[in-house]
Amino acid sequence: MLNYTIRRLVLSIPTLLFIALVIFLLLELAPGDPMGQMPLTIPDDVKQRMREALGLGEPWYTRFYLWLYQFFIVEPQYWIDGIFGTNFADGAQRIISFQSRSPVFDTIAERLPQTLWVVGMSYVVGVAIALPIGIISAYKQYSVFDQAGTFVSMIGFSVPPFFSGVLVIVIFSVQLGWLPSIYDTTHQVVDWETFKFQLQQMIMPVMVLALQTTAQVSRYMRASMLDNLGQDYVRTARAKGMSESVVVMRHVLRNSMIPVVTVIALGIPSIFGGAIITEQVFKVNGLGQLLILALQGADIPMVMTITFLLAVLIVLMNLIADILYGVLDPRIRYD
Repeated sequence: MLNYTIRRLVLSIPTLLFIALVIFLLLELAPGDPMGQMPLTIPDDVKQRMREALGLGEPWYTRFYLWLYQFFIVEPQYWIDGIFGTNFADGAQRIISFQSRSPVFDTIAERLPQTLWVVGMSYVVGVAIALPIGIISAYKQYSVFDQAGTFVSMIGFSVPPFFSGVLVIVIFSVQLGWLPSIYDTTHQVVDWETFKFQLQQMIMPVMVLALQTTAQVSRYMRASMLDNLGQDYVRTARAKGMSESVVVMRHVLRNSMIPVVTVIALGIPSIFGGAIITEQVFKVNGLGQLLILALQGADIPMVMTITFLLAVLIVLMNLIADILYGVLDPRIRYD
């Protein structure tokens, strides 16, 4: 297992470098100019000097190499020095945003807690609800519970977040007045009352996002359970006199989780990418909203860093899912 993990990590290096190159070239070819939002009264020579100050006067391969050096060398050294309380002595400049002129990673660190509060909680809630629904729906196929679960899943797949988000705001905020319509990102939890308000403002965005997660994971769980319930080893286990709970929860569920693990693992990077549409609807000041603003302002360092971090997470989650296959199914060997 260790040799397999090391080999996969080594092979992921050229993969990530190629992904970084593709992202950088796409941003280079995309329309838009960081100076496009500057006032028209600024002279062209001043705009040109501003472009050179941002490093846009260098060739693309020079800027790409500089970004790689900053991402893999400068930023890790900065955070390690900050953790151990030493001074950051490297003269190389950190990755700086074109819009805010502040370090990109500092801005991401400021927005990440809001995204984890909402998107992360919604993913945990969605998976926790989806797994029991999928298991029961498969075991009681074509029952009322199964049909109700199918109906809810179809709603989750069919209704887009920009509609369901506005709908719950109209119902629970405008009509009933139970919940706040806008997420207050400046709110701090200091006592029980502030904690209750934090939960209240999280209910609607979490509910909207969890509906999509529940719909996807529950369908995969149900299909995988149905596929394994008809296998020969299930009939053998029942013939040996095992109780139905042991057969379903210990044997069928373990084998059924193998394909579902992939779906759950690959959905984790979306947590850190933020829910772009839902964050816009509920005014959550998270990474999704940050990415939209960066795209609108042609902030190449910000967009490049966020998208590449998502690519790194996807590669790591793929590796973790492959390792979990061996844990769930002893027949799988990596040596």
